[in-house]
This record gives sequence, C-alpha cells and structure tokens, in this order.
Amino acid sequence: MKTKSKEIKIAVATIISALLLYFGINYLKGVNLMKPANYYYTDFKDVTGVTVSTPVMLDGFKIGLVNDMEYNYGKPGNITVELSLDKKLRIPKGSYTTMELSLLGEASVVLHLNKESRDMLNIGDTINGKKTVGMMDNIAVNVMPQLEVLLPRIDTILTGLQAILANPAIHQSLSQINMTTANLETASRQLAVLMNKDIPTITGNLVTASNDFTQVSSNLKGIDLQSTMSSMDQSVKNMESFSKNLNNPGGTLGLLMNDRLLYDNLSNTANNADSLMIDLKKNPKRYVHFSIW
Repeated sequence: MKTKSKEIKIAVATIISALLLYFGINYLKGVNLMKPANYYYTDFKDVTGVTVSTPVMLDGFKIGLVNDMEYNYGKPGNITVELSLDKKLRIPKGSYTTMELSLLGEASVVLHLNKESRDMLNIGDTINGKKTVGMMDNIAVNVMPQLEVLLPRIDTILTGLQAILANPAIHQSLSQINMTTANLETASRQLAVLMNKDIPTITGNLVTASNDFTQVSSNLKGIDLQSTMSSMDQSVKNMESFSKNLNNPGGTLGLLMNDRLLYDNLSNTANNADSLMIDLKKNPKRYVHFSIW
C-alpha cells in the first residue's frame, strides 16, 4: 500500500513538472496558453528571421504570435506560417500580411486590414502574404550599388591624401604655421602691454591737446576779427596806392623807375665819382696841399 502511494506521488510530481515545463517554455516564447486565440495561415516566399513566437503586429500593437511554420510542398517556393491571433480580432477579406526586418535582423509579421470590406475571413482561412521592401532591402537595392561605384573613387581620394600628407612641404607649412602662431602670440602680448601702458598716456596727451585747442579757440573768439579785417583791408588799399604811384610816370618814384636818361646820368655820375676817388687815392697832392706855415 505504501509503495503505491509513493508511485502516485511520483506520477503527480512528474505531471506537474511537465506542465510547469510546458507552460514555462511557452511563457518564455510569449505564448499565453490561458488566453483564447484564433488560428489563421499565411504564405511567404522567404521567412528569413521569422521563428516560432515571432510577434504579429497590427498598427504597431502586438495582436498575436507565429505558432508554427512548415514548407508547403504542394506549392513549391511557399512557406505556410500559422498565426495565433487574438480571439476578438475579425479579419476582413482582402487583408494581407507582410514580413518586416529591423536593423538588428529581428523579423515581425505585420497584418494589414482591408477597412473597406465588410466580409470577414473564417477562422483557419489563409491570409494573402506579400513581400515588402524594408529598410535593409532599400539599402541593398539603392545604397550598395552606389557604394560600389564610390568605393574606387574614395580609394583614389585616400591615396591622393596620403601622397599629399607625405609631402615634406606639408610638414614645412605646419612648422611655419606653428611659428606664425607663436609670433601672433608674442604680438598679442606686446599689444596688451601697449594697451595697458602706452595707450593711457597717449589718451592723456590727446586730452591735453584737446584742452589746448579749446583754449586757442576761446582766444580766437576774443579777437576782434572785424577790426583786424578792416585794418588788413586798409593796408591792402595803401599797398595798392603805393603800387600805382610807383607805376605813375609823372611821379618822382615813377620818374626814377621809368626815366632812362635819368638812370644813365646817375650811372655816369657814379662812374665819375668812382674815377675821382681812385685818382684821389693815387694823386692826393693834386687836390690837397699841406703847409705848416
């Protein structure tokens, strides 16, 4: 009797362990066995990335899982995928499924409902599967060919850059740039010293000069410019009258300046006086007699 009791306990423990293992594995797969579901089928040409428990999405919301997959030998090239969908979901006729791959290679089955149809598919019907061009397909179709064309050009550009960088002139230019930077730093320091020391002195001098100009301007304002201008005008008139008198042939100065005969007589008189003085120096006895008695 005790032996049978032990066997029953072992059997019960084994059954419970198997159930826990079954539910645990399905739970890890994301399958909720306690939630009722309807089963539909769809066909794909390629199921790369799709596995059992791959999510089925509708408008970004998870509505079910991939329950099973098998190759359709009746239609070579097609793979039948069994979908376990929410029991509340009703699928209109004309709906279709697509398979999409993420950048990480994770696949998902996306259900697209035909919202214009009011006729519904029966449970167990086959939903039309379509292949869509995903992001990876776009990269493979559009980007990769362009990359194949660009790669040789990039290689040529890199080779040219390597040749340029290997040129000694580049290193010399960098050294000169470094020297120029050092010179600019020195000039900046000198400019800072100039701004701190010399500029205030220069500014003070400018202020002093400005004050002097202000004083000069004040002094100029104090001058009677009207009287000064009148005096200058009178002086100009006097000079003009003097110039007229000089140019007048009837005046004394005019005669002296314009009479040729008077000029010649004066010149002859000067010459005679000069000759007389010379003769007086040579023969003073002719003109002066000394007598003591």
